[in-house]
Amino acid sequence: MTVSAWPWGMRSVSTDDAVAPFDVEPARLDDLAPTTSLWAEAGLTRPWNDPAADFRQAIRTPTSEIFIIRRNTEIVASVMVGYEGHRGWVYYLATADAYRGQGLGQRLMQKCETWLLAQNCPKLMLMVRTSNSTVIDYYKALGYSQSDVVTMEKWLRPKVTN
Repeated sequence: MTVSAWPWGMRSVSTDDAVAPFDVEPARLDDLAPTTSLWAEAGLTRPWNDPAADFRQAIRTPTSEIFIIRRNTEIVASVMVGYEGHRGWVYYLATADAYRGQGLGQRLMQKCETWLLAQNCPKLMLMVRTSNSTVIDYYKALGYSQSDVVTMEKWLRPKVTN
């Protein structure tokens, strides 16, 4: 196994040996609370999004999935992936603080890519806040590139700002 340090403190693991005890599995409905708690702890939730509704929607439709990694009974990493028929999308990639740098996020992204390929999806997309340069660099290290697109929005319901 080769582990290389990245300048921002994350590590890249060159084989699956380091994370072999961490199996990736689909989430179940009873994983809702610990998974959405992990998303909140990782700073991925916003007042105008309902992560519990996102979770429920993802696990009950065939065009999306949530993958988790457990350590014993604790969920230590998760990701949501979906395919809308044109592009694949990844949301809520999170790893518990104590497990960062062990390749779990990388393993989940590989699982998402494999799942999307099985759906015959040609391209994977994800959104990262422009202020989150560490995560942008993380995805670049995984082979992702910045798109030449502008994301636009229009609120159809009043934005919740709690």
